[in-house]
Amino acid sequence: MLGHDDDDEESLLDSDSDINPSELTDKELQEAFAQGKLKPGLNVVLEGKPKASNDVDGLRQCLRDLKKDLEWLERLDVTTAPVPDKREQSGVEAAQSSEVNAEDDFQREMCFYRQAQAAVLFALPRLAKLKVSTRRPDDYFAEMAKTDQHMQKIRHKLQSKQQAMEKSEKAKQLRALRKYGKKVQVEVIQKRQKEKSNMMNQIKKYQKGLSDKLDFLEGDQPQKKTPGAPGKGKKGPSAKRKYKDQKFGFGGRKKGSKMNTKESFNDVSRFRANVAHGKGPRRPGKKGGKNAGKNANKRPGKNVRQKMKNKGR
Repeated sequence: MLGHDDDDEESLLDSDSDINPSELTDKELQEAFAQGKLKPGLNVVLEGKPKASNDVDGLRQCLRDLKKDLEWLERLDVTTAPVPDKREQSGVEAAQSSEVNAEDDFQREMCFYRQAQAAVLFALPRLAKLKVSTRRPDDYFAEMAKTDQHMQKIRHKLQSKQQAMEKSEKAKQLRALRKYGKKVQVEVIQKRQKEKSNMMNQIKKYQKGLSDKLDFLEGDQPQKKTPGAPGKGKKGPSAKRKYKDQKFGFGGRKKGSKMNTKESFNDVSRFRANVAHGKGPRRPGKKGGKNAGKNANKRPGKNVRQKMKNKGR
């Protein structure tokens, strides 16, 4: 432990200096240190701990000075024993219960409660005897520790803080709604693009003859099934589609598909003489030949029409 030695204070400065070291300030000490006038020995090591002084007479004198002879009504101090517990039946149990276990929270709190109860039972009759009212009137308003203006400021501050929290919460909800709305909008746009691409694929298939269904034009509406026997509601490819598929093929190689073969050359089952260059046999009621039916509705000449007109007269 470091201490200050009185003998060392005299050796701080040279003998030719007449300055009292105890009156030097920090600045003067720094100047003296810079000039080399300070000598070692300012701090010395003390052996052991300092002994604390216990001045009993001085403490008692301080207590007598602080103590004032005041009436009990000015002091209102009450020192009583705790109210005995109703569960205690014998003196032995009361003596045992007087020793409160400080580690038991419940027992300690009950001791405080019974101590306060005993103080109230002692003080109330004494206050009533001194004619001191112990009940607050119904129209009594206690003076607050803080002024109404201060409480009004606190109220306004709390209200503004609550409004700011509500605005922040609403802003968070709006941001979440906008985010969700944007997500839904993106999903709707993607769905529309997918439907459009599917429709274009169906249109291309229809144009190429790969499909004869136009159900994709109806959108996502479910098709109405016609009542009747099962299988009647389903429409197959039309006759025109079948003919084209038979004639031109349905995919695959098309080059040389119309080329004549030995079997097709010898097959005359589908030959029709009446359609072969108009040289077939005459049909009943019609003139045969190349120019059959050519002059059937020809207008008579002028002379013939004149003769027919004169005959009618």
